[in-house]
Amino acid sequence: MGKHALVIGAGVSGLTTARCLIDSGFEVIVLAERNAELTPSVIAGALWEWPPAVSGHHTDALSLQRSKEWARLSYDCFSQLATDQETGVRMVPAVFYFRSPVEDCDDELRKMQEVIPHVQEFEHSADLIDRYGVNRELGLKDAYSYRAPIIHTSRYMKWLRSGLEASGCQFEERKLTGALTDSAEMLRGEFQVSVILNCSGLGSIELAEDEMQPLRGALLRILNDGSEFPRIDSAHCVAHDDNSQHQQMVYIIPRGRDHLLLGGIAEAGEWDTDICIDIHSPIAGILTRCQEFMPALKDMRIDESDPVRVGLRPYRTQNVRLEQESGHPIIHNYGHGGSGFSFSWGCAEEVVELAMTVTGS
Repeated sequence: MGKHALVIGAGVSGLTTARCLIDSGFEVIVLAERNAELTPSVIAGALWEWPPAVSGHHTDALSLQRSKEWARLSYDCFSQLATDQETGVRMVPAVFYFRSPVEDCDDELRKMQEVIPHVQEFEHSADLIDRYGVNRELGLKDAYSYRAPIIHTSRYMKWLRSGLEASGCQFEERKLTGALTDSAEMLRGEFQVSVILNCSGLGSIELAEDEMQPLRGALLRILNDGSEFPRIDSAHCVAHDDNSQHQQMVYIIPRGRDHLLLGGIAEAGEWDTDICIDIHSPIAGILTRCQEFMPALKDMRIDESDPVRVGLRPYRTQNVRLEQESGHPIIHNYGHGGSGFSFSWGCAEEVVELAMTVTGS
């Protein structure tokens, strides 16, 4: 069966893995419960960040070290994709704010020093706070910025899928149940493949028998057409305080030319996505925080046609799992938390290397 692969999952990790496999000479089938436009990847804010990201929730030392190379490779790929408007990828200024000088925090200083060689147009200056109209009364003391990839998720996922279809990739919608180790041989025979790539996100709770949980997130969509406030075409992020239970994050992320996404929250163990600003106070808290942070948003208008987007980040205590299943032709690529886009191309390239080994290619 040679270089024939079955990818399980049609989110950003699954489709990027399929793309890299095809580019390396594999014939690929993507098997997923739902098509790409309906996966949680479409809900993401999708701003590239150097790990540990504000919303990534990666803390394991080994995983963090590996993820820096994944993020670096992904940055380079997205930078190239941004030259093609059809991809939905743009490079925009992304500004990160801090409550104390970066030099006073070893972790933040180390992160800043690591990211500088890998990004475009880096600037470290507290003047960024005033330049972008951020509220000084919040006690922010420092900031830095760089040009970062920002992905219009629905356009990007459609672009990925259409490119795969044009390259001969086959798609099948079906929900798998039970452990992959029990069904691997059956799946290999049914689809005539030599290797299986598990990119199923939270589906790996069952398929990989792994202890994972969702980190529920929500983003408010507001109009950014220049009518209520000057159009914002830059991203802004403030990390949560250590004691805030991850409820004090601030995200302001452009989505296309006429919308902003405001965030964010991260609620562990919550599966219900049927929540809105009227019934879930943390979503209202997003609005309050963002308006306090950037007073120009006080007159903003929520997009009533699509006001709130809720998604589930696939969280794993030991962070990303990218490895071959012992004794089986299965390669796992899941547990990306809030960094699925930031790691996507780097992880996919490493998966291809493993797949080459498994298939003897």
